[in-house]
Amino acid sequence: MADVIEREAVMVGGVEISPAAIAAEAQNHPAGDAEEAWQSAAEALAIKHMLLAEAERLGIGPSEVKDAEGRRLVDEDARIETLLAQEITVPEANEAEARRFYALNLDRFASEALVEAEHILLSASPDDALAYNMALSEARRLIRKLESDPKCFARLARKFSACPSKEQGGNLGQIGKGQTVAEFEEALFALGAGELCGEPVRTRFGVHVIRAGRRAESQQLPFEAVANSIRSYLEEASYRRAAAQYIAVLASRTAVEGLEFPVAQGPLVQ
Repeated sequence: MADVIEREAVMVGGVEISPAAIAAEAQNHPAGDAEEAWQSAAEALAIKHMLLAEAERLGIGPSEVKDAEGRRLVDEDARIETLLAQEITVPEANEAEARRFYALNLDRFASEALVEAEHILLSASPDDALAYNMALSEARRLIRKLESDPKCFARLARKFSACPSKEQGGNLGQIGKGQTVAEFEEALFALGAGELCGEPVRTRFGVHVIRAGRRAESQQLPFEAVANSIRSYLEEASYRRAAAQYIAVLASRTAVEGLEFPVAQGPLVQ
């Protein structure tokens, strides 16, 4: 409570937003520290106050507005949504704009490369040098065994692996980029289909014996498959820019005290 008492009240258009109100709003703004959360909360409440004041000036009263899940918004939020819908017009993204965005961001519109993975995990903490070295030795022994008898992978996984995948003979299914730890991923994606990694792979979980299965390489998705999502993205980005500009106009004619208010970077009403 001491933090609330020491803070200066924020005045927006001559109306006070109390430190207590800002402190309560800060719970909705996760941040790196309390000061950042307080600043974000104060900005959000200042924007909300300006929008409600403008709705009042334009005679926009409560109305039945629902969110994306079909729930009725509370009166203040409904008034803000009605105001923004009335005052902000965003043109539909046309095909030329969507195709240009697609051409400039081809890597965003490709199917994910996938590799089937089998592994045997010999669990050991990297902090326990003796246990980790024993796991490495055991992994090398298993690799030699698999090199001479590739068909015994499932049997060895069921017997030696500390991973729940041992119940499936060590099969992890298809793995995509970013789905596992970096060391495992790097080793797996460097293998060809059916290839056994010739060296144990070390991770924080222990030591792994890895074999790759079938690969599904990344493929470019055609424009037609992503056109609608691109248009939606462009229209949403355009709306946010327009909303930020609209709020900047409101802020330029509203006196704000007790708050440094960087409108261009400030939060928009969700």
